[in-house]
Amino acid sequence: MADKVLRWERAWFPLALMSVVSFSFLMIYYLDPSVLSGVSCFVMFLCLADYLVPALAPRIFGANNWTTEQQLRFHEFCTSLVKSRRRIVGWWKRLFTLKEEKPKMYFMTMLFSLAVVAWIGQQVHNLFLTYLIVSALLLFPGLNQHGIITKYVGMAKKEINKLLKNKEKKNE
Repeated sequence: MADKVLRWERAWFPLALMSVVSFSFLMIYYLDPSVLSGVSCFVMFLCLADYLVPALAPRIFGANNWTTEQQLRFHEFCTSLVKSRRRIVGWWKRLFTLKEEKPKMYFMTMLFSLAVVAWIGQQVHNLFLTYLIVSALLLFPGLNQHGIITKYVGMAKKEINKLLKNKEKKNE
């Protein structure tokens, strides 16, 4: 079911997803727990889920109702996790390749990137920044599934190529 919600198989799933996330973050903001209280509540929730899920899952979903369609969905989900991990490892390797081949470029890129991240962290409240990150991570599979990311990345590439061509024309 979580896979269906994250991939937006129904039109109202993104709204429901963002409503739950927004409500959760509003409650955290309203209650303003200390770090120790927040960690304790989170671990308590995990312990409760660890205790209740094995007991309630067979009653809700049925013990022997695993179908071929569910198996295929599970396989697709695992495949997408492996692909995501490979992309992250690929970016990580490229970063270290840059460090080995062009250390000055690596240093300047990292320095600038981390300075921008530090500035954003200084300007934006931590809870709001966490809300934006969680929202983006939860919306990413649906955006990817519906081709929205591909569409806008393609548009950005076209604009960058236009700018580069205009720059080349000016240099000639």
